[in-house]
Amino acid sequence: MKRRIIEIDQEKCNGCGACAQACHEGAIGMVNGKAQLLRDDYCDGLGDCLPACPTGAITFVEREAAAYDEQAVKENQRKKQQAQGGCPGQRMRQFSRPAPAAHSPSSPGERVSQLAQWPCQIKLAPVNAPYFDGARLLIAADCTAYAYANIHEDFMAGKVTLIGCPKLDSVDYSEKLTQIIAQNDIQSVTILRMEVPCCGGLEMAAKKALQQSGKFIPWQVVTLSVDGKILDKTN
Repeated sequence: MKRRIIEIDQEKCNGCGACAQACHEGAIGMVNGKAQLLRDDYCDGLGDCLPACPTGAITFVEREAAAYDEQAVKENQRKKQQAQGGCPGQRMRQFSRPAPAAHSPSSPGERVSQLAQWPCQIKLAPVNAPYFDGARLLIAADCTAYAYANIHEDFMAGKVTLIGCPKLDSVDYSEKLTQIIAQNDIQSVTILRMEVPCCGGLEMAAKKALQQSGKFIPWQVVTLSVDGKILDKTN
């Protein structure tokens, strides 16, 4: 069939790749440092790529071309997402960390992060992951990392850390946490919160999750002051 479709002038193309990024359908790709139309049936002829091109290398032409195939485009997008692991911010990762070394004011040494996995936000964390198997779970309020200087060594080391702020997220974490605790072999739960009232939402969500999981798991709540001191530890 004859229809409107893009054409890329190879002489004008500077290889910046902006058009390939702007093409949501994946019709354009970079080949030998130049942009090329890879498949006619991926090009919908709407021209989202045109304003992205800084050199004016892309224009519309009328020519014989395969019809736009929306289903093929969606399948291609799905395969790309699977290959990339979805959003980079949600891509599951596990880290091998050495035990934290002893530090002193006279010999501080190099501190190593004790974050054991990614993602660490409660909202983004998967319900099931290999690092939850036999894990000691730390459920921490966002602000605790800034208030307590040695959070990595004193609280995060040897644990899987999940963080959140019920005030900023405006969500009830209990359902997600219930699934994580119920569906995985969690060995213990530590809830690290600030003294401020809004942190009570995190504590309540974690306690509710423990109850709803139907499991008897050792747990404790540690409360920090806004100036970084440990105020209370309860079990």
